[in-house]
Amino acid sequence: MSPVVITILVLSLYLVFYRFYARGILAKRVFALSDAQPTPAHTLRDDVDYLPSNKYVLFGHHYASIAGLAPMLGPAIAVIWGWFPALCWVVLGTLLVGAVHDFSALVLSIRHNGQSMGSISRDVISPRTRLLFLLVIFFLVALAMGVFVLVISGLFAAPDPAHIPATAHPEAVFPTYALMLIAMLIGYLIYRKNMPLWPLIGVGFVLMLLTTWIGLYLPVTGVSASTWSWTLLVYAFAASVLPVWLLLQPRDFLNSLLLYLAMFCMLAGFFVMSPQWVAPAINMHPEGAPPMLPFLFIVIACGAISGFHGMVASGTTAKQLDKESDAPFVGYVGMIGESLLALLAVLATTAGAFTTHEQWASFYGSWHQAAGLHQKLAVFIQGNGQFVHQLGVPLDVAMAFISVVVVAFAMTSVDTGTRLLRFNIEEIGDAIGLKVLSNRYVATLLAVAAIGFFAFFKVNGKPAGLFLWTLFGTTNQILAGLTLLTVTIYLYRKRKPVLYTLLPMLLVLGATISGMVMGIVKAVGKDQWAVATVGGVILALALWVLFEACVVAWRIRTEHRQMAPDSG
Repeated sequence: MSPVVITILVLSLYLVFYRFYARGILAKRVFALSDAQPTPAHTLRDDVDYLPSNKYVLFGHHYASIAGLAPMLGPAIAVIWGWFPALCWVVLGTLLVGAVHDFSALVLSIRHNGQSMGSISRDVISPRTRLLFLLVIFFLVALAMGVFVLVISGLFAAPDPAHIPATAHPEAVFPTYALMLIAMLIGYLIYRKNMPLWPLIGVGFVLMLLTTWIGLYLPVTGVSASTWSWTLLVYAFAASVLPVWLLLQPRDFLNSLLLYLAMFCMLAGFFVMSPQWVAPAINMHPEGAPPMLPFLFIVIACGAISGFHGMVASGTTAKQLDKESDAPFVGYVGMIGESLLALLAVLATTAGAFTTHEQWASFYGSWHQAAGLHQKLAVFIQGNGQFVHQLGVPLDVAMAFISVVVVAFAMTSVDTGTRLLRFNIEEIGDAIGLKVLSNRYVATLLAVAAIGFFAFFKVNGKPAGLFLWTLFGTTNQILAGLTLLTVTIYLYRKRKPVLYTLLPMLLVLGATISGMVMGIVKAVGKDQWAVATVGGVILALALWVLFEACVVAWRIRTEHRQMAPDSG
């Protein structure tokens, strides 16, 4: 079956599942959403973190925040096992697992005063699980943001104007930083001068496209990757402490418009190009690759389900949700948007960037050869640049446009991720009784320091983030599984249907725990004791939470039996 026909079927599936599964079964039968109950955005409004928002603006913030680099990176390497397994998990995994996870985390948070999943687990499972959750979250976010800082810096860095590496895109620097100023101006005019939203957004979007075009003629070169990393850390600090209305929300909404335009152009160009598969449908034993099962689920990570998304949903999005009925659109469709991005990554790397099977095989000839982060981004940009080129856009402009989009994805994750890490540190301080961590400036400084550690500290000659990156997928999926576990216990206690979250939870935890064990064994065999130790600690924390949940589930079961009417 051709890629075009399959893509049309996938787009149809997205619509059907949102209409009947998300808005029907999940919203009405499982969670019984009601607008009669005010959300934390109203009850706790402070105009810094809690703020009722237009659902389309909030969707833009949420989608831009979750759609980081991972849905491009994961599928771009998972296609080494063939396009069919990657495509199936990206689509079906999203609709039945990932979107359910994101939506459920959002609903639970708005029903717990906008608390994070870590704090919710304290109420739903036991007080001990809160700290366990928070420690896993701290490691995951700091690691991911540290690596994102490294990747963005690598995209920006072109020290020699005459010899710009193929993986560098200095033309993305000017539009990236110009967008920050545009967003702050729009946020100020909307929330302090009460000017209308949509005209300002329209002007801001045109200016954003204009700066993208200007960036082609004003590439910023002569700056090292290290300098860009420090600049990004300063930006992350500012984005975390400023009110959401001033930078985070308008920037993410403008970015989301750019992402919508990019995906429309990529899809339209794909349909015009109408390419054929150059990758095999299934490739069971690539050279040097781990087993497809369970590692397909772990490598694709955010392209189908991500623990990070639950943190965004419960960390920033729940604090801005205007009413409960907005949750399916923001939470479930937001993950569909991420799936669409992952689908484009699969199409670009199997039917766009390469014209022959031989070209594809030369890039994906071995796991080691294809696994580099910058190489995967380069093939994503190349493939989708070819799609946009089909619409009559000059290839250099198309490639520059996609590179700006890639940076936009990453930057929104960095600023939201830093804020989430700040929330996490504040909660850790509350859990251990260290009140100084409740200060948002102190917490943000520690968050930025943790991100900087993974970006700059060297382990065996490599940045700690890159050295430990193999743990990202498993840690991320373990967190997603624990989030689904918390949701399932919550539903069980409320006597609501649990199969819709229980089955995805069993799949995710089963695949991820087995993958983590295999990864630890492999790390020990290679004398990578840092990876083995950190992985072992995360695995122990996850198993501890799982044990606590089983004890609570048994207790709830006993309570339900005692409360049941006497059948005699």
